[in-house]
Amino acid sequence: MKNALGVLVVVLVGFALFVATRPAHFKLSRALAMHAPADVVYSQIADFHEWAGWSPWDKMDPSMKRTYGGADRGVGATYAWQGNDKVGIGSMTMRDARPSSRVVVSLDLEKPMKAHHVTTFSLLPHGERTTLVTWSLEGDNGFVGKTFSVFVDMDKMIGRDFERGLDTLKSIAEGEAAKGAELQRAEAHKREAAQPQATLDGGASAPPNP
Repeated sequence: MKNALGVLVVVLVGFALFVATRPAHFKLSRALAMHAPADVVYSQIADFHEWAGWSPWDKMDPSMKRTYGGADRGVGATYAWQGNDKVGIGSMTMRDARPSSRVVVSLDLEKPMKAHHVTTFSLLPHGERTTLVTWSLEGDNGFVGKTFSVFVDMDKMIGRDFERGLDTLKSIAEGEAAKGAELQRAEAHKREAAQPQATLDGGASAPPNP
């Protein structure tokens, strides 16, 4: 019995030392090209009110309680949530927002475990109608986080959520871009239709009566 207990202690100590030597800092990211201008994509990211439409976690708990505060959008905007075991409890603060370029958000988790991470969206335009969006998350794990990462592939688990979120964001942004392009075409058509009449109205005056 004593031998078994001694072996267990050695194993536990060895495992604790192994966990302690694992790197604390982590970073993971996913990227996706979207056929939409950068400003259209940016408008979906820089406004927390729009996140419910594409965030993968919002869909895990439809009855999740949401609280918005601070600025309406961009730097200073805040968003807090409280939901089921899948989404937990936490809050976000937008700390950097560069139009059509970059959004940085501080992420504070309370449950299922306390953690502070930073998530970044980088927008890289390719031409006028395509944007490469990179969504990244980085932070430092404590002992509990390190232990969790021994048994769970964080990159794979969170990466799947990022991929789902980017796919939905792509669909929404491309839909908004299509609506904008259609509106521009309609406005251009109106201007073209009005041009001949404007020319006639502003052309040479009618010949005088004999």
